Amino acid sequence: MMTMDIAGDIVAQGVSLVLIISMVAIIPSLLIGLCVSIFQATTQINEQTLSFLPRLSMTLLVLIFAGKWMMTRLHDFTVAIFTQAAQLVG
Repeated sequence: MMTMDIAGDIVAQGVSLVLIISMVAIIPSLLIGLCVSIFQATTQINEQTLSFLPRLSMTLLVLIFAGKWMMTRLHDFTVAIFTQAAQLVG
């Protein structure tokens, strides 16, 4: 039977998984954006594509290299949710 504690645990696990997966993609992009903005400030180059393309490239590289790990984590969570749902119903 589903109780408030079990539902709260499931929501907490889901939110923490979303935060972990999104931080893997966001943090490298933020670091590249910081480096590019420091470079732009020191050289006084204000080109918009200079700040956009490195961040886009870094995000794509992270998704290429960490995509399998992200999908594995999401798959494991989904399987655990369905297994837990089957146990709670029957």
